[in-house]
Amino acid sequence: MKRIYLIRHCEAEGQPAASPLTEKGFQQATELVEFFRDRKIDRIIASPYLRAVQTIQPLAEKRGIEIETDTKLTERVLSTSNLPDWLEKLEATYGNMDLKYEGGESSSEARERIIEVVEGALNSEAENIVLVTHGNILSLLLNYYDTNFGFQEWKQLSNPDIFLLYKENNKMNFQRLWG
Repeated sequence: MKRIYLIRHCEAEGQPAASPLTEKGFQQATELVEFFRDRKIDRIIASPYLRAVQTIQPLAEKRGIEIETDTKLTERVLSTSNLPDWLEKLEATYGNMDLKYEGGESSSEARERIIEVVEGALNSEAENIVLVTHGNILSLLLNYYDTNFGFQEWKQLSNPDIFLLYKENNKMNFQRLWG
C-alpha cells in the first residue's frame, strides 16, 4: 500500500522563501527523525523554501535519502499586494475556490499544483513518500479529498503537522498523525 506522509514545515522565523527555522523549529525537525524511526521511507520531496528543506534535512541525512525539491509544493500566494485583512480574504477563498486576488492564485490553481505532485508520487515506484510543504496548500490538498477540511481546519494546523494519505477501497483517505 502506498503511503504519502504530508508534512507541514516546522516553526519558522517568517513567511519569505528564505526564512529559516527557529531554534524550536530545528528541535522539532530532530523530533521528526524519532517520529519516523520505525516507518519506512523511500523518497522525500520538499518545497524548495528553506524552512521546508530544513524541516526534513535531519531525517534525510539519517536515512541517506536525497531531498528532491519541487516548486509545486511552495506556499500558495494569496496576493502580491499587502492585504491588511488577509485572514478574511483567505477565508473567502475556501468558500469560492476560484476567487483570486491581485498577483495571487486561486485555491483551485494552488490545489492543482499539489495534486500533480501527489499523483506523480502515487504513480512512482516508491511506496513510502514524504512530501514537505506549507499550511495553506496542504489544507487545500486535504480539502480535495474531504470538502469538510476547510478554513477552520487550516487554522488548527500546527508546525509541524503530519498527515498520512493512503488509498483504501479505491478512495483516497487521510489521517492526522501529529498536531
